[in-house]
Amino acid sequence: MKNDLFLRALKGEKVDRPPVWMMRQAGRYLPDFMKIKRKYDFFTRCQTPELATEITLMPINQVGPDAAIIFSDILVVLQAMGIKVEMKDNIGPWINSPIRKNDDIKKVRVPEVKAELDYVFKAIKMSKKELNENVPLIGFAGSPWTLLCYAVQGSGSKDFNLAKEFCFSQSEYSKILLQKITETTISYLKEQVNSGVNAIQIFDSWGGLLSPIDYEVFSWKYIDQIIKELSPLIPVIVFGKGCWFHLNEMSKSKVSAIGIDWTCSARNARYLTGGKITLQGNLDPSKLLSPIYEIKKSVKNMIDEFGKDNYIVNLGHGILPNTPVDNAKAFIDSVKEYNS
Repeated sequence: MKNDLFLRALKGEKVDRPPVWMMRQAGRYLPDFMKIKRKYDFFTRCQTPELATEITLMPINQVGPDAAIIFSDILVVLQAMGIKVEMKDNIGPWINSPIRKNDDIKKVRVPEVKAELDYVFKAIKMSKKELNENVPLIGFAGSPWTLLCYAVQGSGSKDFNLAKEFCFSQSEYSKILLQKITETTISYLKEQVNSGVNAIQIFDSWGGLLSPIDYEVFSWKYIDQIIKELSPLIPVIVFGKGCWFHLNEMSKSKVSAIGIDWTCSARNARYLTGGKITLQGNLDPSKLLSPIYEIKKSVKNMIDEFGKDNYIVNLGHGILPNTPVDNAKAFIDSVKEYNS
């Protein structure tokens, strides 16, 4: 690997500077991505390995992060399980027949992922070939709780009230669904490893909607199953948005790194995780809309606060679509220019 900075940070090795990448870096802020978006619908882009590979490589060639992340979506797992998911303009994810009762859960299958998600594995292999060992490739999946939120709610939501109602009123049934998603996700990620990814990230986008006690019951229990299966094979990063309250427990697991959102300070994150594990994050994506000199100042301060070792520079959530490419590049460049 020509640039192994990201992998070295995951191992906790000393580095001259921290590595940097951005969540959703292969996305709507790139004009070339928007050209493809106008020609092909969302899931066509995900399900066509050549397109997914082209999109995966765009930020590597245009803004220069230290790692690529495969272009896909967390919801492809639900599709493989027999849940019909659409992506509607101006709405986002849409499930016409959401899961609401036990009979619905019985219809949800634990699929043969090699067959159902073959297009993802082909995209990984193609992307690895095109990357030519220049930078590592990250694979990913959504957490079981986050996928349940979409499967039950039927769409995006600010509070996922129907998903929470389902878990609290039909607790045993919700756990059956969570376990099915967990088993599928483990198989899916193992096949990503077989296809050549160098690390994986679990996105728990909606974990912060749960109380600390409920998070343990409905989310962490299932994430931990995934970590235990995958960590002997590959470095695992867990990113739980709004889940600062569980950082201490996360740090006791077999994860290689923990993603931090912008609502948790570097000082608190280091304290809560015991100061030794690699942390990733956590610039507010909106700050990339600042003047470039402010972005560079924010990045330097952030690295100073986290420390250059046991640290991966990232945003605290996905990059916003209205971010100027020059600002995204300034974010990346300011890490590369870092001198403590």
